[in-house]
Amino acid sequence: MNHKRFLAALISITMIGGTASCGIISSSSEKTGSDPETTMVSDLPSAGSSSSDVSGSSTEEETSESSESSTKSSEKNSQTTAKANNDNKTTSTTAKNSGSSSSTNTASASSGNSSSGSGNSSSGSSSSGQSSGGNTSGSSSSGGNSSSGNSSSGSSSSGSQEQQSPTDAPSDEKVYTAEITLSSSPKVTGENVSVSGSVVTITAGGDYRFSGKMSGQICVNTATEEDVTVILDGVDISNSSGPAILVNEAKKCTIKVREGTVNTLSDGGNDKINNGVIFSNDTLRFKGNGTLNINSGNAHGISSDDDIIIENGIYNIKAVKTGLTAHDDVTINGGTLDIKGGTNGIKSKGTININGGSAIVSGGTKEEKSSIYAAGSFNYTGGYLFAAGNLVSAPTYSNTPYIIVDLGESVSAGSKVEMVLDGTQMVSFAPHNSFRSLMMLAPEIAIGSSFYTVVNGSSSDSVTVEDGKNIFSLN
Repeated sequence: MNHKRFLAALISITMIGGTASCGIISSSSEKTGSDPETTMVSDLPSAGSSSSDVSGSSTEEETSESSESSTKSSEKNSQTTAKANNDNKTTSTTAKNSGSSSSTNTASASSGNSSSGSGNSSSGSSSSGQSSGGNTSGSSSSGGNSSSGNSSSGSSSSGSQEQQSPTDAPSDEKVYTAEITLSSSPKVTGENVSVSGSVVTITAGGDYRFSGKMSGQICVNTATEEDVTVILDGVDISNSSGPAILVNEAKKCTIKVREGTVNTLSDGGNDKINNGVIFSNDTLRFKGNGTLNINSGNAHGISSDDDIIIENGIYNIKAVKTGLTAHDDVTINGGTLDIKGGTNGIKSKGTININGGSAIVSGGTKEEKSSIYAAGSFNYTGGYLFAAGNLVSAPTYSNTPYIIVDLGESVSAGSKVEMVLDGTQMVSFAPHNSFRSLMMLAPEIAIGSSFYTVVNGSSSDSVTVEDGKNIFSLN
């Protein structure tokens, strides 16, 4: 009897063990079909998702597994619901690890989960490092599932683009040392700028953007010699007693005319020292693709006790004396210049270097004065220069032949002048002053070219260009 009881007990224990083993196998099978841990990694909802979001997302995953039995789905729903709180905790940790801010993840969640609750959380959590191909049966590009189930488009790249913060994109916005809005009471945002009445003074190196209109002056006066850039962004500055821009002390001052803007500078008075609408004790460099109009009522248009360098831009200069004058060198590398000077058009006590750009210059109202005057060397390597005045300095070096014309007698101001090379009109302009000499520098001039002028409709005889100096007397 005892033997039979022992055998019955043994059979009972064996059956209980078998039942337990089946439960483990069944659970393992569920995990292979849809691993809850894998779901949390590949399809995590973003930080800030509610528990209902997590529950809804898991339910959809179960729906997509149509091969599972209804009993298995029911068991799985119970497991997912029980694990909702843990999912939220894990999601928060993953968001931190991904480096995404909570605000970005919140926005992602709203795009990943549709209002109907059918959104797949994988679209909203791509910032956690999952590639667009990580879940090929995930959400569609719109962030939700189609009525027939998950679309085959996967977690689309547009989901990642939606999460990208605008601050991540590179910015082309220029950072200025200071921005100044000119008016009767100039406003300054930034540093190294002081305002005293109608004078705005730059006190240290940097980039300074100016806009607006005022009667006054921009002054550059750095304590130690530093590079300063003055950006003109649609200014209108007039000064009845001196320069509109005065560079008193700087290592070098660059005046940049901002693209698409028109700027006007004017001066007046009788300042014999700071005697230009723009006057500088140091090197002046001009660049930019905007327009700068300079009107001199005192003396010169642009004047420097050092060098003047023109890189690009459009410059219209009217001066009672010289349009462009430098104590050392004048260099034109580019840009478009229309200079109407009084005593001279362009004058340098050092050298003149024409390397590019296009300039039409008139000046030299007195017999001994020139439209172009260089005390030192005058070098031409490229670009265009057309000049009219009583005299003109001939280039000391030119890599193409140059043309100078002596008309034989003075022609009145406002007369129309045309210069024709090989049958092509190179320029047509009306000098504002009386003139006798004309000059043309252009890369098209070559040995054997034919040239003639037309003044007030009257053509001269045609001449042939030769090597070296070509100074023609056309009576």
